[in-house]
Amino acid sequence: MIYSSIIIALLFVVLLSALGTLILTSIFEFLGKRGYLGNLYPNVRGGIPRAIGLVPFIILSFYLLPKFNSLVLIMGIFAFIDDVMGRKKCVPLGIEWGQLSRGFGILFVMIVGLLEGLGASAIIIPLLVQPLNISDMQPGSTCIVTIIMSVLTILIMLIFGSAPTGELLAIYTPLLILAVCIGYCPLDFAGKIMLGEVGNHTFGVALGIAFYLVGGFWWLVFFTIVTTALIAFVRRNTLRVFFRQNLGLLNPTFGDYFMDVMTGGGLGDLLRRLIFEDKQYSVENPFLIMLGFRRLLYNPYARRTIHHNHSQRNRQPPRLGRQP
Repeated sequence: MIYSSIIIALLFVVLLSALGTLILTSIFEFLGKRGYLGNLYPNVRGGIPRAIGLVPFIILSFYLLPKFNSLVLIMGIFAFIDDVMGRKKCVPLGIEWGQLSRGFGILFVMIVGLLEGLGASAIIIPLLVQPLNISDMQPGSTCIVTIIMSVLTILIMLIFGSAPTGELLAIYTPLLILAVCIGYCPLDFAGKIMLGEVGNHTFGVALGIAFYLVGGFWWLVFFTIVTTALIAFVRRNTLRVFFRQNLGLLNPTFGDYFMDVMTGGGLGDLLRRLIFEDKQYSVENPFLIMLGFRRLLYNPYARRTIHHNHSQRNRQPPRLGRQP
């Protein structure tokens, strides 16, 4: 009886996600073409609605297990602020308002997770927004990663078993994520909509919760590594171009891709700026190169500082993170 009820509920979620995505896309297109949405309707391929990930965010906030849906709710709110603010600078801090909002969201999710008794897992779960954010830079990439990792989590739960969470089986969570993503993804694969930060951050935190429910902290760590490696593999071609054009790294290893997914982007570069200041550390050890330490220790501020002495083109401070 419980299994049939879950199946019916998940079919309803697929339909709800699909219809919600179509409706919100139509609304955003109508408003965006008239100039009312700002950053939520960027001029990409003639104009594409951004932050349609509001649909997965709302559904998961309502349907996830009560102990965990607050984590998605908090992260999604701050991520949507990131979408709305875009790349507006917070001048005193030298970073973008969106990145600042994302950082606060991660911090608050950690705090709430600790209060909910998740222990060290409360720190790992919100950090999954980093690799999912990096994955969301080409149509369908975040969706394919979410689908693959949801299915893998379901299989592991079936093989090894998992304890019930309240009145529901733990497998309910990855099934729910899969259903929401399947309903949302067709237009994303077609390149007609964007998840936005609210969407990829929502899937990041939700997947982290599902990984935790497999069996606690170490399963969460294991699946986080697998997810990062999968994203690095999916985005390896675009990352290779990015490394050559922006980092001057002509022979990247898979470890470099992995480290970029794990630590790249604006927040990662901000930490490098705080830790390394204007220093750049070279990596010559072949084993460390294979593990991706060249990317881990790459400091874009040091690179710009060095080139500043040779070219007048680099007078402007570097932007944190990649361009969309």
